[in-house]
Amino acid sequence: MNRRKFIKNTSLATGSLLIMDGLFARQQGKTYGYNNMQYTLDTTWSKADTTKFPVNDCHEMVQDKHGRIILLTNETKNNILVYDTKGKLLKTWGHEFPGAHGLTLHSENGTEYLYITDTDKHQVYKTNMDGKILLTIDAPLDANGIYKEAKAFVPTETIVDDNGDIFIADGYGSQYVLQYDSKGKLKNYFAGRGEGDEHLDNAHGITFDRRGGSNTLLVTDRTRNCFKRFTKEGKLLEVIKLPGACVCRPVIHGDYLYAAVLRSPDLNAEGSGFVTILDKDNKVISNIGGSQPVYTDGQLQPMAQTDKIFVHPHDVCVDSDENLYVAQWASGKVYPYKLKRV
Repeated sequence: MNRRKFIKNTSLATGSLLIMDGLFARQQGKTYGYNNMQYTLDTTWSKADTTKFPVNDCHEMVQDKHGRIILLTNETKNNILVYDTKGKLLKTWGHEFPGAHGLTLHSENGTEYLYITDTDKHQVYKTNMDGKILLTIDAPLDANGIYKEAKAFVPTETIVDDNGDIFIADGYGSQYVLQYDSKGKLKNYFAGRGEGDEHLDNAHGITFDRRGGSNTLLVTDRTRNCFKRFTKEGKLLEVIKLPGACVCRPVIHGDYLYAAVLRSPDLNAEGSGFVTILDKDNKVISNIGGSQPVYTDGQLQPMAQTDKIFVHPHDVCVDSDENLYVAQWASGKVYPYKLKRV
């Protein structure tokens, strides 16, 4: 899907009107979810002053080793907002990322760093925890000619390996997964746009899956309602089908896989998002704001939004107490919501 057309066809006002009209009647204290993954909703978790610390699209969140929740927004008055788990704003920084989209936390010898993708500037940045830029990765115009111009590179997510290698998902661009060394030198690439299972369309997110002794890559194929498992070299191993769910990045915490579902059943359905949770066997066990997962003859049946608690969820952050924080895109510029595990 063409991202510019996607954004053009999406009305921010729609999300705001839905909220103002009361369609999204968020019931404080009500329990959402299924099986052993149920939560209560707090829509006023963020205590930030909207007049001083505004957000635009709340794209992604991580928790650092000090327990702080770090939010990335494409509002250049404050690209990064740092909270405690109670929602108190601790500090902000960043004015240079108009297309701030992907946020990844990586620890090197006990020191934590952030990796930020900017879809407007067609770049990836490594920063320290105070925002100093330490590395910039530009469009890979030297990648055997697969990129003719910088605007074809629209990175949405990164993940960093133990050896420092950086894997970049070009989810709004040419749909490649690109592997760089720690200095920003291109080493490999695979997938790319195409029709076969080995190709991707809207490769929105990427992470390592080390559950059960595995050490593979999970990559989003959002248009096709699935995650795809690859070796680090790029060999396709598995397609995890999630019918009805246009998933964002995969987030692994313990044995579980979490994902924000931007829209359902496809990217044309505005205001239809929810959150999905899979177990260690990649079976959906809970949907928050979505339908109860049903398997028939081993096949997951199409899922859909059932509770109007989200507009367009874009990311899920899982804290050390297994509570969730949900950042939203094109949803009336709301701060993230907290979901407290029951």
